[in-house]
Amino acid sequence: MGNHACRSCSGQSGHQVLDLGNQPACDHFPGRHDPGPDPCYPLQMWLCSSCGLAQLVGEPTVAEEPRGAEPEALVGQAVDAVERLATAGWLSGRRRVVEFASPHGGSWLGLLADQGVSPVTDGGPADLVIDSFGMMHDPDQGAALAERASRVAPGGALLLQYHSLDTIIRLGQWNALRHGHFAYYSTSALVGMLKANGLGPRVAWRFDLYGGTVLLAASREPRPHVTPDTSVNTLLSEDARLGVCDPAVFGRLQGRAEAHARGLRDWLVAQRTAGRNVLGYGAASRAVALLCRAGVDRRLLPAIVDTSPSKHGLRMPGTDIPIIGPAELVTQPPHAVLLFVPDLLTEVRRAFPEIEDSGGGWVDAEALCA
Repeated sequence: MGNHACRSCSGQSGHQVLDLGNQPACDHFPGRHDPGPDPCYPLQMWLCSSCGLAQLVGEPTVAEEPRGAEPEALVGQAVDAVERLATAGWLSGRRRVVEFASPHGGSWLGLLADQGVSPVTDGGPADLVIDSFGMMHDPDQGAALAERASRVAPGGALLLQYHSLDTIIRLGQWNALRHGHFAYYSTSALVGMLKANGLGPRVAWRFDLYGGTVLLAASREPRPHVTPDTSVNTLLSEDARLGVCDPAVFGRLQGRAEAHARGLRDWLVAQRTAGRNVLGYGAASRAVALLCRAGVDRRLLPAIVDTSPSKHGLRMPGTDIPIIGPAELVTQPPHAVLLFVPDLLTEVRRAFPEIEDSGGGWVDAEALCA
């Protein structure tokens, strides 16, 4: 692996805690008839011994992923977050906002406009600085957080939403590790990063999205008589109990990766043997390493359906599995649909009643673990 310097504190003492070998870039979707081979890069997670930030090793240059359709679950979560902020008084008196965009979409600006909060367009400070799943995509984590902190006006707040590392470890979400996602935040590590930038945590809210995400509000230090809410201390206590800074704890992710890939392949082989037609749904980046580690090709999974037109006519990286539109789900419902993004279940069941009406079913790809 060579010498790796922490993306946040520049420390060089740490541990490799997850190694998925060489994997195709998860955001490089080749044309359906592109024969490959697709470029592959090491996919490894490293845990900094100094600041506790879990992070991607290496920095491959890859193409930008075609923009997917924004799922209802992400839209609903943004609505919920803004409502909680308003109820808790975090929007009171704050009328200027800067939003750092995420490649996953999910802008809050329209929702905040309804609350009387307007975007700053001149590059100046703001009462609210928001980052929802955006900062993880920056290879220089120290500079990324410093930039966001610099935009916080006096009396303002920085709001960071992230897929929490305790969720990733607790649920065995090994395929959260992917190229282009450079950091995996525990609340403990993020609090330390904030304090290094003169910010202190104030309140945290939990959400069910992705199995467990956190919205953390921070403000400028020092502020007299202001201490973190119990919600922050609860998250810190849970981090300590789970051991998110203990390299040994990450071993369960490595084991889960092997069992998950084996479980997926065994299930698909059994379906083919039984003569059951299976399609996938959701050409998501999280599915790339899973399909490749499981050695799944179009003989086992003939196609993956995605509602994003920008992905139609392409194929999944590292495989020959084509990405198609949703028409086939309606005209020729398969016996089973393998869902690669569990958060989509509610909306896809409503959008495609033909699946269950014809006797088929939706199968959570994340649950197929040997």
